[in-house]
Amino acid sequence: MKSFRLSAAALLVPLALLASACSGASAAGDASNSDGKGSLVLNVGDQKGGSEALLRAAGELDDLPYRVKWSTFTSGPPLLEAVNAGAVDFGSVGNTPPVFAAGAGSKITVVAATHGDSAGEAILVPKDSPLRTARDLKGKRIAVAQGSSAHFQLIASLRGAGLGLDDVRVSLLQPADALAAFSGGKVDAWAVWDPYTSQVLLSGKGRVLTDGRGVVNGLGFQVAAPSALADREKAKAVGDFVERLRRAQGWVFDHPEEWARAWAKETGLPYEVALAAVKRSNGTRIPVALDDAAIASEQQIADTFAALKLIPRTFRFADYVDTRFNKDLPPSTTPARSFGKAS
Repeated sequence: MKSFRLSAAALLVPLALLASACSGASAAGDASNSDGKGSLVLNVGDQKGGSEALLRAAGELDDLPYRVKWSTFTSGPPLLEAVNAGAVDFGSVGNTPPVFAAGAGSKITVVAATHGDSAGEAILVPKDSPLRTARDLKGKRIAVAQGSSAHFQLIASLRGAGLGLDDVRVSLLQPADALAAFSGGKVDAWAVWDPYTSQVLLSGKGRVLTDGRGVVNGLGFQVAAPSALADREKAKAVGDFVERLRRAQGWVFDHPEEWARAWAKETGLPYEVALAAVKRSNGTRIPVALDDAAIASEQQIADTFAALKLIPRTFRFADYVDTRFNKDLPPSTTPARSFGKAS
């Protein structure tokens, strides 16, 4: 197995399709226009190596009947802040940013969903750690990004082991600081997501204590601004864009190596890490219905964070959902695609 040096520079790669895991705030980067026809402009929030890179690699930007103005964000939460402000019409995030945005009363509408393998959502420990099960985390120091999907996965994993947050010492750290703490032995475990999981495993510096399979819902979402959905032409463009993303995700499953090369080039990830992350998490996603099961699962996340006072209020997740783009999709509980065991 090829070894990779574990460095913050290599790991700090914001990824839109993995944005469920991101948290924190950051402004958008420079906006750019993609090729398209017509006068209608769809403002799309993205992250490096995210929707634009995916759609371009899959050939789904070749015949746009409208123009796209891309704005780049470092994570899901600030992207949804831009949606709330009306600066962005649409963006892809994971299962947790919509909960935090809705909990803050933001003007957002969830319009589509995907489901993928949660193997990349992992609690990592050093390779020589004596910890073997989630129960062993009692009293230990754990790094996690606040409000991330990994944050919820940590809470759920602890609960499954009969523990709560009060039973561990949580260090709320973003990936750069968490990596330093993990590598320097300042924390006993790191709750994180792909591609960080794949990078750590391929570096030989850590192993998976437990992962998100059977613990977290594996959902990702496309979110639109209510004002865009109220505009007939923009709503039509949103529907078209959702379909392009769905086709592109299918293309990834059929062309994992090609997407890994494009993803690595866009983000600076080593190809082997990108391919492992594609096979473990990124490429396993399938479009699914935004159905009652998905809404109920998100409600559970919202209620959990509200009970822990990590969001300011309780709310009905269903109030932030629009199912007009569901079409004939499989249920949200449909098993993710599988490439077999990733490296």
